[in-house]
Amino acid sequence: MVDENPVRLETEPLEDGGTARHIGEPGKLFAPGLGLFTFGLNMAVLTPVLLTLPLKIQALVGSEHAAGAFGLAAALGAVVAIICSPLGGWLSDRTTSRFGMRRPWIIGGAIGGALSLQLIAVADSLWLVIMGWILAQIFTTTALSAASATVADQVPPERRGLVSGLVGFGTPLALLAGTVVINAFSSYTWRFGVPGALLIISATVFVVILRDRRLDQPPPRIGLKEFALAFVFNPRRYPDFGWLWIGRFAILFSYSGLLTFIVFLLNSRLGLEGDALTGTIVLATLGYTTAMIVSSILFGVLSDRFHRRKPFVAAGCVIIAVALVIIASPHRGDGHHRERHPRLRRRRVLRGRPGTGHRDSPRQSDTGKDLGVLAITGGLSQSIAPAIAPGIIALGTPTLSGYSLLYLLGAMVAILGAVFVYRIKGAR
Repeated sequence: MVDENPVRLETEPLEDGGTARHIGEPGKLFAPGLGLFTFGLNMAVLTPVLLTLPLKIQALVGSEHAAGAFGLAAALGAVVAIICSPLGGWLSDRTTSRFGMRRPWIIGGAIGGALSLQLIAVADSLWLVIMGWILAQIFTTTALSAASATVADQVPPERRGLVSGLVGFGTPLALLAGTVVINAFSSYTWRFGVPGALLIISATVFVVILRDRRLDQPPPRIGLKEFALAFVFNPRRYPDFGWLWIGRFAILFSYSGLLTFIVFLLNSRLGLEGDALTGTIVLATLGYTTAMIVSSILFGVLSDRFHRRKPFVAAGCVIIAVALVIIASPHRGDGHHRERHPRLRRRRVLRGRPGTGHRDSPRQSDTGKDLGVLAITGGLSQSIAPAIAPGIIALGTPTLSGYSLLYLLGAMVAILGAVFVYRIKGAR
């Protein structure tokens, strides 16, 4: 951990009675450090979601029950993430540690998350896997909430598009690195252990770099009722925040919520297993990584230059919808009517999504909590999608498979996301 930062700016009164001190400028290493942490955290979280968790569950319960069991695990973990996202931000908003407001939660969440992943690695039952995944969601979501709040703490609004673009490097690189790790190791100890170790390393580097704010005077204590109401926002009072919330939910539902079933889709549609399955996902992720790195930087800079956000987000929604329609294209090997053919060729699907920028929160003193409320959209989308997916897949017919129905639904929700974004009047 670092010593007291030498440069201190003015004391800042918060709306609810506390005072916080800005400590210097964020520094040139802030964005790269946050990007590194994003890389480590996404590798630790997204690699299990897309690959290791489905494969581990399939090994425990068999192929027939894997989709339903994975849906249960993913939904329960996401529900916990929904709770911990605003809670982690709220706690960091009120932390008076001499190490800063955000640092303790970032490093503590990283260590807890890594240990939880190892619990999944050694688990010999479905319920132990679910327990480990719930713990991993608690720790990593708390760390992410605290880290996300540092952008609003230290970066002026006119520079957040560029910072978000730079940070966006972390996600695609994490997915690519995660798929490479899965392909390189057959042991689940290494498959979960390597991402966990990188999470701790990246968090350590970021907290050393971070010139965190310190809360000198904590806000007054609140009761249980006030605590619960603190996580509720009034969409009539803050309509833009409300439209942003539902728009972000639609985008994440259509993309990340359904992407978690890519392993089962490839297995059901193309009959891919083992090295063939992981190798195909590595190739797809390589294309995805290239596209996302370019788009994150390019559109982050363009949105800052033209002072317009909505057209870029809406364009991303349309691209997601088109991609999901392509994935939903009927194929005779889908679902319960799977036909494996020796000449069946692999399909590689190029995936893309728009970057999510950091928005101003309704209350300055609740930055971490409000960003956590916004981040609920991710957990909610990843709990609803796995919960309803097995039922939708079961509705498949020989003409239109269950997976086609699932991804067509995602395409429609993506288009709704573009509509919701344009309802935000306070953004261009």
